[in-house]
Amino acid sequence: VSTGTELPAPLSVQPADVPNVFDPAGNLVSGARFEDSLQPVQGITFAPVYFGFDSYSLPPQEMSKIDLVAQDLLQNNQHVVVVEGHCDERGSNEYNLSLGENRAQTIRSILVNLGVAADRIQTRSYGEEKPAVIGSGEETWRLTRRGEFALYQR
Repeated sequence: VSTGTELPAPLSVQPADVPNVFDPAGNLVSGARFEDSLQPVQGITFAPVYFGFDSYSLPPQEMSKIDLVAQDLLQNNQHVVVVEGHCDERGSNEYNLSLGENRAQTIRSILVNLGVAADRIQTRSYGEEKPAVIGSGEETWRLTRRGEFALYQR
């Protein structure tokens, strides 16, 4: 018997293939970081996407946040995005860097599945290095387990 309070199962996504990156003139720029050569987009920010403890599965209630990013990218061909993966302080640095990358890749895969060209999305993992809130405890950790978006103009 369902009480109606169960949380839906996390979404499952398959990683997207990562293509080569090209500059606006069409030249191959292998490993080029958007933030090293492009200007940030001013005046547009997106809400962070939050993850559960020790997880890179996307909770369904976070999907609408990624939809908004996809809408911007699909409507503005000159915008590209860096998806940043973050973790709380629990776990080793190596583990948290890996978990942060998996979180960023989950978001990236969803953006690609929504129609955004894969070469317009890069990922970064910051592990536990950039907490959203300083401190310890579940509320602090909950806010720090996130994916964030940095938009750039090409």
